[in-house]
Amino acid sequence: MSAERAPWDALGPPPVGLFLREQARALGELAQVRARRRALARAPRGDGHPVYVLPGFLASDLSTVPLRRFLCALGYDAHGWDNGRNLGPDARLRSEMRWTLASLCTRTGRRVSLVGWSLGGIYARELARAHPEQVRGVITLGTPFADVSATHAARIYRDREGRSAREASALRARLRSPVPVPTTSIYSRTDGVCNWRSCLEVEGGERENVEVRCSHIGMGFHPDVLEIVADRLALPEGRWAPYRAGSGAD
Repeated sequence: MSAERAPWDALGPPPVGLFLREQARALGELAQVRARRRALARAPRGDGHPVYVLPGFLASDLSTVPLRRFLCALGYDAHGWDNGRNLGPDARLRSEMRWTLASLCTRTGRRVSLVGWSLGGIYARELARAHPEQVRGVITLGTPFADVSATHAARIYRDREGRSAREASALRARLRSPVPVPTTSIYSRTDGVCNWRSCLEVEGGERENVEVRCSHIGMGFHPDVLEIVADRLALPEGRWAPYRAGSGAD
């Protein structure tokens, strides 16, 4: 669905009140998974293709266990990133992710779907930009690619590669530019970590934004998000169509 946009230089982090309520909201959202278990079990089945799931800043594969278990139960070949805690990108990490992506393609003979949560979504988009022939599509969860500084996490993140101001500006422009594969950005206007406008894709072609109402911390297991991810992954390769609420589990 489309949504209003603001100039990138006008964005800032979400209100502090939303940020402070993140943990409590996420606990409530986790309880919703059990209440909607039957509906989630009716999500469209997967075709067995590989899915590479990337965690957010300061998180590890532990944070994506519920999402990966859900995808495996639907029949996907879901994988974590196996790189410990996400402390931000560097040359070694980029090499590891490229190797994993290529290995999944080689082993299965199929293109890989990428699902990235927050900073993990930045990684997913850049992998797809660099290797579109290996990527089936990208789904991001609360990922601020349009303005990576419009988050509360930006206050503690430090650029590990020491870019100059000019290099950082060029990188930000590249991050917000569309990638050459089908992309779905799942965002929430009540996200307490990332400004929701920073998560908006330039719609058109095979690009879309889909809104949910949940916390940032709950993105990886909120039932609405799981339904959308299942719906998008179930699209036949080469036959993309925009998301329509109610088309998957009910």
